[in-house]
Amino acid sequence: MATSGARCGSEDKSSGSLEVSIIRSKSDTPVHDNKHASAFGHTARSYGQDEEQGQPPEATDEEIKDLPHIKGKVPMATWILVVACASTNFARYGITAIFQNYIQKPRGNPLLPGALGLGQSKATTIQFAFLFFCYVTPLPMSILSDSRLGRFTTMIVSMGFLMMGYALLILTSIPPALDHGARVGGLAAAMILIGIGQGGMTATMVVFIGDQVPDTKPTVVRVKDKLAVVDRKVTIQFLFNVLFWLGNLAAMSMLPTTLLEKHVGFWVAFLMPTCIMALCVAALLICNKSLVKLPPQGNALSQAYRVLLIACRSGFRLSAADPSIHPQKAANSWTSSFVGEIRRGLTACRVMICFTIFWLCYNQAGNNFVSQASQMETGGISNDTLQVFNPIAVVLVMPIIHLLQDLMRKWKVAFGPILRMAIGFFVIGIALAYAAGLQHFIYSRGPCFSHPLACSAAVDNGSSASHERRPNDITVWLQIPLYLLLAIGESLGLVALYEYSFSEAPTNMKSLVQSIGQLTVALASVIGVALGPVSKDPYLVILYGCLAGVIGVGAIPFWMVFQRYDSEYERQTATTT
Repeated sequence: MATSGARCGSEDKSSGSLEVSIIRSKSDTPVHDNKHASAFGHTARSYGQDEEQGQPPEATDEEIKDLPHIKGKVPMATWILVVACASTNFARYGITAIFQNYIQKPRGNPLLPGALGLGQSKATTIQFAFLFFCYVTPLPMSILSDSRLGRFTTMIVSMGFLMMGYALLILTSIPPALDHGARVGGLAAAMILIGIGQGGMTATMVVFIGDQVPDTKPTVVRVKDKLAVVDRKVTIQFLFNVLFWLGNLAAMSMLPTTLLEKHVGFWVAFLMPTCIMALCVAALLICNKSLVKLPPQGNALSQAYRVLLIACRSGFRLSAADPSIHPQKAANSWTSSFVGEIRRGLTACRVMICFTIFWLCYNQAGNNFVSQASQMETGGISNDTLQVFNPIAVVLVMPIIHLLQDLMRKWKVAFGPILRMAIGFFVIGIALAYAAGLQHFIYSRGPCFSHPLACSAAVDNGSSASHERRPNDITVWLQIPLYLLLAIGESLGLVALYEYSFSEAPTNMKSLVQSIGQLTVALASVIGVALGPVSKDPYLVILYGCLAGVIGVGAIPFWMVFQRYDSEYERQTATTT
């Protein structure tokens, strides 16, 4: 693994080193101690160093089984990387949160801001098409990353595309530009640039952060006079949890942007998060020499292709490409362990495919749920402001989930990624069922009942030309439980997916596997586009109800099919980390 240069600030010069351990003694006994756990888990503490070896002793099989597992030290440069990546979420969510209004609503309504006035059905279709593009681009960007540029360079280039896309969006959304026809064309060009940039970030961001954790075996340290095992798997899980937590904290940018779109203008709402992202990217570039940068391995992709080709020609049996069984097939190009990595990577891809319905349900929050809010009494706030309760809920829920994981490890209760994904599926199903019930209540209230905002009774002052229309008589605050349920579901399901796919992917193909996972989002977007004709009144109760049934009930066969991989995952990470 590549090592880094000098740290930013006063960081220790050993790249990604874990906390220093002590020599084991016969008096040391395994004791679980959660007294000093922080909101995100334990931190190993230094109590001396092995003078003979100069490094922490490796944990024995018995110690791995009996001692509590904790995270290792995270270098300062890695924290800067995590914050910079979270800043891209700050810009992304702050800007895309107002896309639905920008595309759907016309200009001139002081209560419901808009620009293009294309209507809900077209706006929802455009949103899904944009999501499809954002999650197709990770595949070519990941191939470029793993074979040519490397993850860091690909990530920086992607940030450049994002900045160009956001800048174009700002320029084409100023009132003079809108008045002179820079409307749909400007939006389309900006979406293309943003989609390319987001694709590169999606393919490399999580993987590059995981690269910063040294690929070491479990070691033993003393925590408050008690022994514990520093586990790379726990460190990676911790980093991904923090990344997800910070990403959702950054997603609260949708609160100021929704206020800015209403009270100032869309171009200012687009400008603010772009400037914040630019500052964080600059900080990352300053400290880039302190990061671990694995060189691209183009031959790994060609070897994987040959392994899969041999397997397909042999009845889809990967064992046919194993050099320990058929040495003439490999021609000394790859090892049995590489075939094993391919096998685990394919397993991860099977799990990822099941997230298609997850993303289809979750993506409703960015379009149809925003439109649902416009049908309710908002009390003077913008209809897309309620989305901010989703990241707020994630920020509150994530530390609780992490503490729950610590307790599960302490009590030796299995709480692997597959189980967390299955629970996440079920909770998302509950969220969609709640959305269906809420939509039913909206349809049961006047003045327009099953056609909110569309009847003559909704027009203020009796003028059909007025842009100000009266929504149905139900408060928008009833949407808050919906966003809370979505937050619980994604906190369980998505973090577990990131952790599982990173650990199971072949070392030199992690970006590729990550991008394959994002194809499920693209597939979900295609299905969302197909559902465009029914993504409108009065069909929304049926739409939400069907989605709730599919993902809620589907959690059961998902768990039954993949549950055995939880135990395999624990065994594999215990022996190879």
